[in-house]
Amino acid sequence: MSNETKLHDPVLLEECLRLIAPKVGERYLDLTAGYGGHASAFLSMTRSYEKSTLVDRDAFAISSLKGFAEQGTEIIHSSFRQATEKLVEKNQKFDIILIDLGVSSPQLDFPDRGFSFSKSGPLDMRMDQSQPKSAFHIVNHARESELAEIFVQFGEEKKARATKIARAIINSRPIQTTDQLAALVAAQARHKSRSRRHPATRIFQAIRIAVNDEITEIQETLPLIQKLLASGGRFGVISFHSLEDKLVKDYLKSDADLGLESQFHILTKKPIDGETYDVHNPRARSAKLRVAMKK
Repeated sequence: MSNETKLHDPVLLEECLRLIAPKVGERYLDLTAGYGGHASAFLSMTRSYEKSTLVDRDAFAISSLKGFAEQGTEIIHSSFRQATEKLVEKNQKFDIILIDLGVSSPQLDFPDRGFSFSKSGPLDMRMDQSQPKSAFHIVNHARESELAEIFVQFGEEKKARATKIARAIINSRPIQTTDQLAALVAAQARHKSRSRRHPATRIFQAIRIAVNDEITEIQETLPLIQKLLASGGRFGVISFHSLEDKLVKDYLKSDADLGLESQFHILTKKPIDGETYDVHNPRARSAKLRVAMKK
């Protein structure tokens, strides 16, 4: 493993292992393998390196997964939607599927990646750095109405504040760096908030989701999961905001809503939250874990 791997503390790892309960010989699919934190733990328990698959669209993450490849694990450099589609086409089946929808610690900690408002870096935020669209493109080229819609839809900002921030961005262009954008957003706050959350948190979240088309990725991947899960297989998703969590929750109970027998037995009636179950990991604070078993 690379030094970057050591920088990432996998979110809700103990709860993932407890609820999913990996067994020796089970095939493992990690659709957001990142720097291998969850994968290391699961594969050390299943010992099924040669039957498992790790996926990520971040080239830096892929480079850190070479150690798994040397043990026979399939490594796929792709978005999880594209990877899922290809695995379905190949009629692959897995006993465990895990998706961690969060941003990795190295992505946040390395200023050049442009994900964090706490460090000065270029407005990037691309998980796949080969794609042309970056945060700079959205911040400096989108119309005011488009920016406001992104902030409302993906940042869950109130429309009035979203419009105010969008207008301030338009009037301050060009904006080059993350700290410039964060300061601009913070300046639009009427008063100091008592919340621990930085006033730019939702805006950065919204831009990142738009850059990486994250909601569409989830919407198009979830319906394919049941095709990849073997009978008795377990599926875990770690989400970090209500938009993601709602998509997962609705997917797991969609058949029941139609009056049909659900294809899943839900193992988490309520999501496992990071603030309670992963107290020593500050980046787990907003995390929610849902786990289900295919009948």
